[in-house]
Amino acid sequence: MNNKHLTVYWGEELGRYGFGEDHPLGRDRLAAFRVAAISAGINRSVEIAAPMQCNVTDLILFHEPEYVQRVEEQSAAGKGYLDCGDTPAYPGIYDAGRFVVGTGLAAISRIMEHNWHRAFVPIGGLHHARRDSAAGFSVFNDCGIMIEALRHRFGIARVAYVDIDAHHGDGVYYAFEEDPDLAIADIHEDGRYLYPGTGSDNEDGKGIARGTKLNIPLAPGSTDSDFLHAWSRIESLVEGHKPEFIIFQAGVDSMDRDPLAHLRFSVAAHAHATRRLLKLANKYASGRLLVYGGGGYNLNNVANGWCAVCKELI
Repeated sequence: MNNKHLTVYWGEELGRYGFGEDHPLGRDRLAAFRVAAISAGINRSVEIAAPMQCNVTDLILFHEPEYVQRVEEQSAAGKGYLDCGDTPAYPGIYDAGRFVVGTGLAAISRIMEHNWHRAFVPIGGLHHARRDSAAGFSVFNDCGIMIEALRHRFGIARVAYVDIDAHHGDGVYYAFEEDPDLAIADIHEDGRYLYPGTGSDNEDGKGIARGTKLNIPLAPGSTDSDFLHAWSRIESLVEGHKPEFIIFQAGVDSMDRDPLAHLRFSVAAHAHATRRLLKLANKYASGRLLVYGGGGYNLNNVANGWCAVCKELI
């Protein structure tokens, strides 16, 4: 009998999502995590699964078909940017993005159809892409695609999306701002100091979705104590929503010494969030929890933060 509860996805196809050596999001992040996870023995306590590639039908659950076609064409040409200058169209980025999305879809299928409770996808959580454009290193918004797939393919109505990446998950927030069935709780560095400049505390949903969204901007230099002080509000929102599935974007660029952000969390913040969301998933969602590695541009933080998250999930 298999007593492992967590599936971790890794494989070289997933590691290909990155933008080269002179770009903050390089292709060395998965390897850094993998070395640390094996060193900590995490690989012996989880099921390791291979990345999967999605198709166009999956991408257009969230994205405009014209945008998907543009990514494919620019990827083939291998020139220019998919946005205003953050997300280069290198040769192969289309296929790399499809592996990120496909791996997330494989994870939710495994959770929903095969009764696995939880999954960790280290390269994913690309929360900036809009329905019609790339943004902030995000080619395809895998978080948004998962939300749409849960609804249209698995009949899940109520989903909770929790995001502790340093950057506000604007691509998810604005796509579902008027959707009352998606609870969003997003704690991030104040947009007055950090990309994308959104996610103020008065952004709490629109129309019938007012109150189903929670944005908690923190001042630069905020520490674990600030995080823990704010965390109870996130739990209250999720408790009130009683989700049938939880998606957690556990970006480690909110940890101390990340080169792109100014928050100062330790691994303890990420461990605490994972532990508490696991409890809520068990209480309301039959244990269904998909965790994304999210952002993180300091390789020590990537290795240590993601390993801390996995230890809690095990």
